[in-house]
Amino acid sequence: MQTTDQSRALTESLERSGYYPQLVTSVLNVALADEPVVGHLVHMETTFATAEVRRHVTVLVLTPTRLVLAHVDDQSGPNETGVMESRAAATTETVKLSTIRSVVLTHVVAEPATYEVGEPPLELNLAIGWGSVTRVDMEPAVCPDPNCEADHGYTGAMTSDDVMLRVSAEADGAQAVKDAVAFARELSVRTGQSS
Repeated sequence: MQTTDQSRALTESLERSGYYPQLVTSVLNVALADEPVVGHLVHMETTFATAEVRRHVTVLVLTPTRLVLAHVDDQSGPNETGVMESRAAATTETVKLSTIRSVVLTHVVAEPATYEVGEPPLELNLAIGWGSVTRVDMEPAVCPDPNCEADHGYTGAMTSDDVMLRVSAEADGAQAVKDAVAFARELSVRTGQSS
């Protein structure tokens, strides 16, 4: 990673997360390939799976030409002697800004009647789509006639959301939401400029 104010801020965010910062930095260095960092978002999640607590970090890094994503998950498995050991799986993906089709932001606010411009939301949901993953939501089609018993098939919607993050002031802290809004704004500006 080139040493700039933004790359130093990314390193500090990774260290603050406390989730294998050296591993995450290493896989990001490979994916970034010395391209400068212009923005980032580090998002930690904890999940619970049958008697196990698993951590997951998603890191979004914006460069002048690409969005680099890193996902790191806890895993466990037997080593060569059969003894269980902790492991982590680190995956990166690189997306050209010009291929990003959508940046969808959902702002959740309290007391909307008294909301003032510039007030940070309680929660920000960020969905970024470039066409790699498409979700299909299906539901039974309904008829306006309440007495109709015919099968009207299904209706549905296709949504492109290759990555989706929910950042909440209650769960992640108010600063995390402000950081997510700042990243989303920078991403929106840069994807709007790419051709």
